[in-house]
Amino acid sequence: MPTLRMRLTGSEDDTRAVINLLQSLDGIEHVEEVGDLMPHMDDADSSSAGLSENTIAADAHDIEINAPNQATASKVREAVEALAFDLDVLVEFEAEDD
Repeated sequence: MPTLRMRLTGSEDDTRAVINLLQSLDGIEHVEEVGDLMPHMDDADSSSAGLSENTIAADAHDIEINAPNQATASKVREAVEALAFDLDVLVEFEAEDD
């Protein structure tokens, strides 16, 4: 069973719209917004201290989706990418392990 993980950068409403879309797709067994378990602390002594890419925006949402097979997982990617384009939000899919 493929598990897709994605990060959506957008508002709570945008995230809810994507989750609603995912839950409406045939065959999707599980959709969950998961918390970010990695602490994102900025070391004051680091040469990269204070850089914007070292902070996680409040509008970043991690979502996990369980699909029954690769064909459905591909449909999930296509549907989410189309909606993200319409909503003007950024979506990144985590690379799948082979």
